[in-house]
Amino acid sequence: MPIAKSKPDTNRSAKLAAFDRLLTVMDELRENCPWDMKQTLQSIRHLTIEETYELSDAILENDLEEVRKEIGDIMLHMVFYSRIASETNHFDVADVLNGICEKLIHRHPHIYGDTEVKDEKEVKENWEKLKLKEKGNVSVLGGVPKSLPAMVKAMRIQEKARGVGFDWDNQNQVWDKVHEELDEFKAEVEKGDEEKARDEFGDLLFSLVNYSRFVNIDPEEALERTNKKFIKRFQYLETESKKDGKTLGEMTLEEMDKYWEKAKTIKK
Repeated sequence: MPIAKSKPDTNRSAKLAAFDRLLTVMDELRENCPWDMKQTLQSIRHLTIEETYELSDAILENDLEEVRKEIGDIMLHMVFYSRIASETNHFDVADVLNGICEKLIHRHPHIYGDTEVKDEKEVKENWEKLKLKEKGNVSVLGGVPKSLPAMVKAMRIQEKARGVGFDWDNQNQVWDKVHEELDEFKAEVEKGDEEKARDEFGDLLFSLVNYSRFVNIDPEEALERTNKKFIKRFQYLETESKKDGKTLGEMTLEEMDKYWEKAKTIKK
């Protein structure tokens, strides 16, 4: 497949200058700021995770100004890691950037090689097969990070299994599985067996994540949107009931529900 010519980037020089400026600022901070001088790969790890979640929040809120700021914070962290590693001659930012470019070229043989693909599905399947060969993993699931949140991990496990053909044929089969797991969970709850009920609940969640893939819903994003929606409505309940001189702990469920229903009618 021939590579289409990209449109001229009239702002490329400004982008390169901005990245060069970030590298310069990072060097100056690392060499002169007591806090920056003290940091290690391990010490800023948790900060990177926090920044990633802040970017996720901004995206869900569709706050593009905040998205811009959070991308900047994450780029700073990537440059910071690269600078730290360069001090021990392990790698620098050029190695990082060239490495990702080489990986992208290798994993897109339908763009940079002779491979033919019909659709996005085949692109993803080729990606997973190439990734498996590159890393030399014994298991297809070997590349799933152990520290991923459980719901995200379930999604990635299922995607990787699908990449080698281990998946349901259609969403109706998965929906039947959801009902099966729900019945099994309900049965164990009714028996009072907490351990088995916990296991069946896990199976139920896993099957729901599976179904979400077939209807193109990101389960993590969907749950987080519901979390945010609940928070907004509950905070409305708190503020409005307080205006009426009421205290949450002393209100009946029926009284609280009136505020809740009103909160549902308010536009975001």
